[in-house]
Amino acid sequence: MKPRIKATRQRNPELAITVSETPNVDGRSVLLPERYPIPDLFICDVLDAIPKDDMASMEHPIFSLATKPDRRIFRYEHNGNTVEIVPSVKGLATIHDKDILIYCISQLIAKMNQGEQPNRTLHLTARDLLVWTNRQTDGDGYKRLRSAFERLAGTRITTNIKADGEEITEGFGLINEWRIIRKTNSGQMSEIKVTLSEWLFRMIEGRSVLTLHRDYFRLRKPLERRIYELARKHCGAQEKWVVSIEILQKKTGASSHIRVFRSMLRDLAINNHLPDYAVEINSNTVTFRNRETMDTVKVIEPKLQKPFVDPEGFHDARGVAPGYDVYALYDEWVSWWNDSGQPELQNPSAAFVGFCRNRHKRNPIR
Repeated sequence: MKPRIKATRQRNPELAITVSETPNVDGRSVLLPERYPIPDLFICDVLDAIPKDDMASMEHPIFSLATKPDRRIFRYEHNGNTVEIVPSVKGLATIHDKDILIYCISQLIAKMNQGEQPNRTLHLTARDLLVWTNRQTDGDGYKRLRSAFERLAGTRITTNIKADGEEITEGFGLINEWRIIRKTNSGQMSEIKVTLSEWLFRMIEGRSVLTLHRDYFRLRKPLERRIYELARKHCGAQEKWVVSIEILQKKTGASSHIRVFRSMLRDLAINNHLPDYAVEINSNTVTFRNRETMDTVKVIEPKLQKPFVDPEGFHDARGVAPGYDVYALYDEWVSWWNDSGQPELQNPSAAFVGFCRNRHKRNPIR
């Protein structure tokens, strides 16, 4: 089967990048399918909201990367910032659960951009949330959504990370409360009421957020999402960000052995499917390169060396190559000489005349 290449959407549509969708060893594409390529006309205003994420949780490993219930107490400290995360009986909130918060942040920032006052309590439509985050809207999708709300509300965080410039050590849940207001006849949730934590709400009010690529929601693996967040936070619009593999693993919160972590990074670099950034693995470092910067770098052609030919040389050239434009031949000769890597000319005029003589012999103008 030939690998398929799909152009991904950019914040700047004029700069298209290609992402390989070559199947993994398990036969699946490295990216989830784009489940809703055609916007629903009834919720297009919701879909148009640009994905936003808070910078604190992009910088620090607040969400679990586990795919099974993670009930360990997680502690993290880096450069004076401390985080302790305590799970509920349902386990720690996962990075896929974070989709709900990204949706809420994005909707509030969109309202603020329209001049509206943000509110910690949001009324959501479950299907809109699922479509916007590229999730399935079947019964299993709604069941997973409910579990995500339970983990977000049950996970408790104690941290001194600044929120809107103010450093306060405090404990809180990621969301204060949530409630299913109405169910459909089939038993699926329809309307949801959710109240964000004051800590997260301060982040939103202070616009401590960054824009995400929409293909973030198509990344299958939790570690890939976490690595994208870090690249987006640290590289941003810069040309590149270089970080040691050890520090990168620490910042992701990954608990795997360093050898396994390196292997995951190599797969990410080979498949080249991370939105916005290309990944390069060196011996002990990882380099993230901004795709837009890579695509817009101007290729500067080296200046051609132009050996000096005196007027007498051009006169002789006309004599050995009658009918030719000797100035056009000169440009052609200069290009040929630069490309051929010939040594420096002792007598450029004689070399040019010889070039013109050979040209006329091969193709005389009658």
